[in-house]
Amino acid sequence: MLTRTELLKIARSRLRDAEALMSARRYDGAIYLCGYVIELKLKARICKTLRWSGYPSTRNEFQRYQSFRTHDLDVLLSLSGLETKIKTKFLAEWSVVASWDPEVRYRPVGSTTKKDVELMIESTRSLLRVLS
Repeated sequence: MLTRTELLKIARSRLRDAEALMSARRYDGAIYLCGYVIELKLKARICKTLRWSGYPSTRNEFQRYQSFRTHDLDVLLSLSGLETKIKTKFLAEWSVVASWDPEVRYRPVGSTTKKDVELMIESTRSLLRVLS
């Protein structure tokens, strides 16, 4: 299990990694990491909502919770208990990050622009504040 504290710490660290990649003009990697920042923050929120001490992280721990074993941000948002709030008050930011999925790692190098990354990082920062 990853504790809520660990999930939050990893999310903050991955955001700093994404910012460093953006500064180094490594836009594809920065976009990829931003998606995981939101995924981790949502999983931490799910722990809070369900009063879990941690989020399953191994195949064995997921046995009873298969629907929680996902990278789909919309599914995780639904499980977090904040879907209505996010999709009404932060729809623009959510629309940016919800376009992410782990398959972005297979996009050709150079398919992400600086503007794309700036918008993704800005949206990620905004959502991190409200997904508490």
